[in-house]
Amino acid sequence: MEKVLIISGSRSDAEIVKKAEDVLKEFGIGYKYEVASAHRNPDKVEKLVKETTAEVIIAVAGLSAALPGVVAARTFRPVIGVPVDAALDGLDALLSIVQMPPNVPVACVGINNGKNAAVLAVQILALKDKELAKKLADFKEGLKQ
Repeated sequence: MEKVLIISGSRSDAEIVKKAEDVLKEFGIGYKYEVASAHRNPDKVEKLVKETTAEVIIAVAGLSAALPGVVAARTFRPVIGVPVDAALDGLDALLSIVQMPPNVPVACVGINNGKNAAVLAVQILALKDKELAKKLADFKEGLKQ
């Protein structure tokens, strides 16, 4: 059973998604990854969001970067947006993700930073999982060295 659903708007986002997958694997967190564009395949996005058992959703998108907002509009789960440098050094995607309308929040990490998206997902999940919280504390302690 997945705890995290990762959706990317394009297969070209695979390198960024891999960084997130590596972190989730390191922490032993089940996840599912799907490619579904908010513009090219909105029905698939809708189905994924509606049917997921995940507690956190990571949405990776560039250009107009509508995917994280579309996902957030359809769920009560935390959504973490990862802007992709597809044009304008990724600033267009970053601004699209952080400038959400009132009452439709999306957390946003740095441009191309799939790793931070996964670490944030771990932090959210660790709020309800003591074993995961211990792993996270050990991970953070290791950063000091």
